[in-house]
Amino acid sequence: MAGRRALGRQFGWLWAAFVVSSYGTGLRFGAFPMIAVLVLHSGPAQVAALAAAGRAVGALVAVPLGPWVEFRRKRPVMVAMDLTRFAALLSVPAAYAFGRLSFAQLLVVSVAVAAADIAFRAASGAYLKALVPPEDLLVANGRFESTTWTATVVGPPLGGAAMGMFGPVTTVVADAVSYLLSALGLRAIGGTEPRPARAGASRLRAGELLEGWRYVLAHPTLRPLFFNTIVVNGLIMATEPLLAVLLLGPLGFAPWQYGLAFAAPCLGGLVGSRLAPRLVERFGQHKVMWTAGVLRACWSVGLAFVRPGVPGLVLIMVVQFGLVTCCGLFNPVLATYRLDHTPTDRVVRTLTAWSVSSSAAIAALTAVWGLLAAVTGPRTAIAVAGVLLLATPLLLPRRGNAPLETREQAASLT
Repeated sequence: MAGRRALGRQFGWLWAAFVVSSYGTGLRFGAFPMIAVLVLHSGPAQVAALAAAGRAVGALVAVPLGPWVEFRRKRPVMVAMDLTRFAALLSVPAAYAFGRLSFAQLLVVSVAVAAADIAFRAASGAYLKALVPPEDLLVANGRFESTTWTATVVGPPLGGAAMGMFGPVTTVVADAVSYLLSALGLRAIGGTEPRPARAGASRLRAGELLEGWRYVLAHPTLRPLFFNTIVVNGLIMATEPLLAVLLLGPLGFAPWQYGLAFAAPCLGGLVGSRLAPRLVERFGQHKVMWTAGVLRACWSVGLAFVRPGVPGLVLIMVVQFGLVTCCGLFNPVLATYRLDHTPTDRVVRTLTAWSVSSSAAIAALTAVWGLLAAVTGPRTAIAVAGVLLLATPLLLPRRGNAPLETREQAASLT
């Protein structure tokens, strides 16, 4: 079966590094807001600012990293980003131990981690494209997607238990160590990586900062996919704080019920990512991506009808399972399609532009939906986001293009 295909020792180390850092991130889920509330006695406005500002400023900081990473060896950059996240996160328990932890430090660490996340993902996408044959990219991306959702299922419950038993900074230490282990795994890959050739001027030019956006916006299929993904991700993420307020407040759900409602359905992401190679082999890449993209927009509106008690809990889990399954199917197909249609010398800048735009959109829409909820109430704001999501399939491309390498081979034969 495609999903069981052996991709070699080097990919095995890359995947192992991704596994350990993903589980570390899953364990740390919710740690910063909890530290802000329990240790620093921050109010709701500060907690919201920590989430939004860290993501937004981190995205801004990451903008010049794309062109810088593009023309460097990707594995050393990935190791450097892992070590950056290790050092930044480890500063939190160190400051806590000496009684010096502050809200400003949490904010700075959030920015550093967010920027390093974007640079790491962009470099890893380019490295994966060079490491794995084109026909195996979907299998590789499916394994990464499966790992992400498995870590989301397991990590937060274990992290919550660890924080309850050992204190609020425990999972921050665990996540920091996971990045150190990830860096060691990347070093173990071995082999030589050629330094990318740079045409033209040797120094970074201001115009190169926008090269990723220029390429995406000029591409006939990447452009609609770009707008579709940033809008969908932004609307989904913008309602997460509102769901927490609604479920834990007026509807009276217990914290364990809230965690169960969103952790258990993540098994759907594992299902979707495992199905992706088989479905693409049978129906084709574009058809699977378009169908999954349409279906993932149809679920969130159901969250506006949640009620107290067991029926409400069941409704949330059904809606979330459907949404996550479609996302688990869509995401690896999109990641593979994006790599297939991006030249090697533009992969990092394209992925950086994509991640920066997504982070900025999530931060902006989270702030807007917070204001909307303050005026209309959380349920109405969630319903508005769900209705808008129903329109997002209009942004999906109706046709797919052949992969870039295929088009280049065809052109060379004519």
